[in-house]
Amino acid sequence: MLIGIGFSNPLLVGLIGIGLLLVLVVIGVRVVFAAATVGLLGLVELIGWGPAAGIVGIVPHAKSSTYALSVLPMFIFIGFVAFHAGMTQQLFDAARKWLGWLPGGLGVATVFATAGFAAVSGASTATSAVFARVAIPEMLKYGYDRKLAAGVVAAGGTLATLIPPSAILVIYAIIVEENVGKLLLAGFLPGLVSAIIYALIIIFWAKLRPEEAPAVPSSTWNERFASLPPLVPIMLVVTIIISAIYQGWATPTEAGALGAAVVFVVAIVRGAGIKAITGSLMETAKLTVMIFSLIWGVTIFVRFLGFSGVADAFTLWVVAIDAPPLVIMICILLAYAVLGMFMDAIGMLLLTLPVVYPAVMALGYDSIWFGIIVVKMAEICLVTPPIGLNCFVVNAVRPDIPLADVFRGITIFFVADVITIIVLLLFPEIVTWLPALMG
Repeated sequence: MLIGIGFSNPLLVGLIGIGLLLVLVVIGVRVVFAAATVGLLGLVELIGWGPAAGIVGIVPHAKSSTYALSVLPMFIFIGFVAFHAGMTQQLFDAARKWLGWLPGGLGVATVFATAGFAAVSGASTATSAVFARVAIPEMLKYGYDRKLAAGVVAAGGTLATLIPPSAILVIYAIIVEENVGKLLLAGFLPGLVSAIIYALIIIFWAKLRPEEAPAVPSSTWNERFASLPPLVPIMLVVTIIISAIYQGWATPTEAGALGAAVVFVVAIVRGAGIKAITGSLMETAKLTVMIFSLIWGVTIFVRFLGFSGVADAFTLWVVAIDAPPLVIMICILLAYAVLGMFMDAIGMLLLTLPVVYPAVMALGYDSIWFGIIVVKMAEICLVTPPIGLNCFVVNAVRPDIPLADVFRGITIFFVADVITIIVLLLFPEIVTWLPALMG
């Protein structure tokens, strides 16, 4: 026993551990430290110091050394180098010339430009940071309401969590031991649907309040077609990653490495210097270490939950509920929405999936479909207060726009996300169609 508590019921110890973890997270302790500490104390209480120390010393390394996780630094590196190669500005310019004529055209262009950048970057916060520099000045120049401009960028950044290559989808696949390639492929259509719904919301808002999203001059057809050739490197990277996953001629890691090589060569050709490349490598290393640290800490807590039997008990309880599976699923998603107000997306998935996933599978839902749904919920958590990481990123890049205004600007996109969730619940084929073809 750790401190002589001596609980005879492992399930009670597990529930106390979950409660303690939530308290630590709410008061501001980082998830990695809170999860590792509670997990270690719980393991010592359940199985003693010797076995617990053995688990803490071996299991995190075994989990994080999984080959499939090697794709993460590749995807992250692609995004940072693409920014330094000037691809983000070219994406936005092309989207503005093709879509600027629509009501709220600059906002719509920003959404599809972020979607395009998401296809070469697996990091949501990086996408928001990049387009806060690129798109917000342009929207403010044409008289856009600053709340709307900030909201568009914060919401658009979340598309990187669904559109492959997505770092968080890889993490989900590792946690539940699902096929990484199929999950990445499954995110493509839902990501596109989400972008379209964002665009429709912006058009509706521009029609309702045209003073907040003024029209911009239309581009000529010559200007539109002239904007396409600079996008060839991006299209090449997307084609490599999607075709490799779909046709199976390369693993996701190999596809990521090929994509990184293409973007790296383009960056060098376009004049990216040593400082830009070194900065990309450093940012990639920082974000990769952060993700792996989360995996290490949470793995300890998850193993503690396994010994306590909480996951099995939760599964039996959920299956015994006398309600349609869809109602139970909605309740689970609402719980994720609340939890996301206090935790970052990756930490939330790492902590909850070992308990929630078996119960969802017992209800008869598809593993890949649930992965896309729960990652979409993680998207929502990236823009909801008080954590709303993307909103903080936009505010950090544009301190002239108060954080409160950023959160106000995200309101209509929260509505769009709810609509997207409903669409995916009612039409699961949107998620499962491409992976089924791959199979």
